[in-house]
Amino acid sequence: MITFKRLKVYFLLIFVFVNIFYCAPCYSLSLREDLFNNALDLSSDGKFNLALKEWNRYLDSYPNDSAALSNRGNVRLVIGDVEGSIDDQTEAIDLNPSEIDPYINRGIAEEALGLWSQARKDYMFVIAQDGKNFSALYNLANVEGSTSQWGKARDLFSKAALYNPGFAMARSSTALADFQLGNIDESEKELKKLIRRYPTFVDARAALTALNWSKGESGKAESNWLAVTELDPRYSDEEWLQKIRRWPPKPIKQLMNFIDLK
Repeated sequence: MITFKRLKVYFLLIFVFVNIFYCAPCYSLSLREDLFNNALDLSSDGKFNLALKEWNRYLDSYPNDSAALSNRGNVRLVIGDVEGSIDDQTEAIDLNPSEIDPYINRGIAEEALGLWSQARKDYMFVIAQDGKNFSALYNLANVEGSTSQWGKARDLFSKAALYNPGFAMARSSTALADFQLGNIDESEKELKKLIRRYPTFVDARAALTALNWSKGESGKAESNWLAVTELDPRYSDEEWLQKIRRWPPKPIKQLMNFIDLK
């Protein structure tokens, strides 16, 4: 016969089991989400050293989370650990081969090391899955430009701009590739369109400065350059243009000639 005291014990055990199998997982899920979101927020806020610590903490508990690995890889790239970034993106790909973001992220890290063929392979994989992926198209264009394939780069920049019409840098890069290829009228037309729509878009202003100077239009070049110097002084740095922004050589030469009044 079940006594009242035993009945209380049974109800207590049921309560405990319910909490283990229902409440505890909810708490665990909430904690996991909080850890992930905290690391993501720190990354978005540019607090990369703190973000790295939080991603490490999260991955200590959840080592098979491919999204977390990819996000940590992005942070590691920003703080200069390029090889570590590639390792994280590769592990994320191994865990979830169908997710395309880690391929793009790994490609960017490979570009930082000048591993053009590896980066090209990653971007081509993404484009094979999604031919309208403007990020992969744009990054692949940069790879082609970095290996002096400016005709291919121009077509890829143009496609990236087509599939994302608001991607101003892709349009500017198309115009710069046209400049490199000798398509001066097309380049000038596009740069002027960009400046009309985005008056403070410094890349187009700097490119048009170089183009104006190449045509002997010194007054127009001076006018555009005045806006550039107020917006972003890095455009006077030849090394930055070559290695970071990765302009084609002809526009760089003309801009440096303008700066040196040659």
